[in-house]
Amino acid sequence: MTPDFMTHVLLLVLDLLGTFVFALSGALTGVRRQLDLFGVLVLSFAAGNAGGITRDLLIGATPPAAIADWRYLAVSVLAGIVTFYRYGLIERLKNPVQMSDAAGLALFAVAGAQKALAHGLNPAMAALLGMLTGVGGGILRDVLVTQIPTVLRADLYAVAALAGAAIVVAGDWLHLPPTLSILTGAAACFGLRFMAIRYGWHLPRAMGAQEPPA
Repeated sequence: MTPDFMTHVLLLVLDLLGTFVFALSGALTGVRRQLDLFGVLVLSFAAGNAGGITRDLLIGATPPAAIADWRYLAVSVLAGIVTFYRYGLIERLKNPVQMSDAAGLALFAVAGAQKALAHGLNPAMAALLGMLTGVGGGILRDVLVTQIPTVLRADLYAVAALAGAAIVVAGDWLHLPPTLSILTGAAACFGLRFMAIRYGWHLPRAMGAQEPPA
C-alpha cells in the first residue's frame, strides 16, 4: 500500500471516529435536555457532522463526505441510539460530554488540517480550517439547545484545536510522516483540553465583567 493510500485510510478512520464521539456528545446533551428520540438523533447528527461539512464546503470537496458517504450517518445514528437507550451507563462515566467532546475536537482538528493540506491550502489557512472543523460541531450542538457555544466560554477549547492542527501543518512543512504528525497533533489537542477541564486552565478574561441578568 502506498503512503498516500495509508494517509487516506487514516483520515477516514479519524473522520468516522470524530463523527462518532462528537455525535455522542450531541446525543448526551439531547438526552439531558429531555429531547425525544428524533430530537436526540438530530442533535447527534448535527454535532457529529457540522464541522466536517463546513470544512468540505470551504475546500470545495463536494458533496461533503458526511452527505455522500452513508457511514457518517450510520455512526451518528448509532451514537444517538446507544446514548438514548443506555444513557444511565454512559452517564456514570466521569464528565462524559466533556470527554467525548474533547476527543471529537482532537480528531476533527487534525483530520481537518490534513485534508486542507491535501487540497492545496497554505499552512496558515490549513491550521485555521482544522480548528474550524474541530469546533463546528460543538457550536451547532450548543446553538440548537440555546446555550452559549462551548468555544466561547470553555477553557482552552479553540486554542487546543488550533494547537493540534498547527502540529499537523508543521509536520507537513518538515516533511514528517503524516501519521506521526496526525497522531501527535491529536494527542496534544486532547491533552490540552483534558488538562484545561481538570485544572481550570483558561485564557485571560476581562477584569470586572459581570454576568448579565437572566
